[in-house]
Amino acid sequence: MRSRSTWIRAALVLAVVWTIVVGLIWWARASKVTPESLMAYVEAHPVEGKPPTDRTKTMEAVAKKLNQLTYEERREVRLSRRLDRFFKGLNPEEQGRFLDLTLPDGFRQMMEALNKMDREKRKVFVEHTLEQLRKDEGQNMPERLESDGNIQKIIDQGLKSFYSDASAETKMDLAPVIEQMQRNLQSFNPR
Repeated sequence: MRSRSTWIRAALVLAVVWTIVVGLIWWARASKVTPESLMAYVEAHPVEGKPPTDRTKTMEAVAKKLNQLTYEERREVRLSRRLDRFFKGLNPEEQGRFLDLTLPDGFRQMMEALNKMDREKRKVFVEHTLEQLRKDEGQNMPERLESDGNIQKIIDQGLKSFYSDASAETKMDLAPVIEQMQRNLQSFNPR
């Protein structure tokens, strides 16, 4: 009799433990940020017409969620331009703060991805990037961008991340890209 009650207790304890584990797994999956959950949050929390404190809370929440995405997920969001409307809805001060909150993690993730790439794949990336930059060389920078301090912030943070987070091999492979970027910037600002 005693052994039967021990087995029943053990089974109950095991059932409770498994229930807790399944609950934790479900909670962890539900709380993981995805590009879709980020965009659902942005759509459910528009900043237009909101008081400054609400705008700040929303902007900081979006930045926190964006920083939780993987490099590939961030890249997906960036290329789809799904955050453009949200970003344009922020005033210049809020835009600067949003960039301060998101650029360091974004550039760090990009450098980690480039560091992990095999040399051939990185070479293809460099060639594609150089081709795009050469197309843009000599183009006039739109007036909005010339006066936009955020552009300088992006450039500065990108270079800071490049010099501190890229491996020596990655720096060597990306050197032509940096040189072309400098030529493009000089052609934008011929002072």
